[in-house]
Amino acid sequence: MYNHAGPDYDCPFCRVVNGEDDRDFYTKQSDVFYRNEHVTAFITVGWWPNNPGHAVVVPNEHIENLYDMPFETGGHILAAARAVAIAFKQVYGCDGTSTRQHNEPKGAGQEVLHYHLHVFPRWENDYFYDLSCRRRVTTPEERAPYAEKLRAYFENLKA
Repeated sequence: MYNHAGPDYDCPFCRVVNGEDDRDFYTKQSDVFYRNEHVTAFITVGWWPNNPGHAVVVPNEHIENLYDMPFETGGHILAAARAVAIAFKQVYGCDGTSTRQHNEPKGAGQEVLHYHLHVFPRWENDYFYDLSCRRRVTTPEERAPYAEKLRAYFENLKA
């Protein structure tokens, strides 16, 4: 009832989850820093000026939005978002973190029709909610150091 992706929707986040690079300069496997049987987390392409290295956590199963989210899957997403937020504190040394999530393209601005929870590193006076601060598209080379540091952090947790 609240879905917008048709049966032929070519989901960019499903490609990432399945181990493929997205087209052009968008999400690459090198952006992925955390993956388990339920979720995948990666550095996102769009950054706000004072919040570099923000990430998204996606379910490995294609779920379009919160309305379709099974309770158990939501728990795995929240657990991963918590782990990412703690990693940001450890790796980036940020002052805090924020999460954000959108449902449906009209009104809420959901751009990729696959549930994703944004996790942002935050700093005091970062002007995150200043309307003049606009998101910009980054390159894989720009994202690489952030993903590498987070990947190393999560690898060290396993050791």
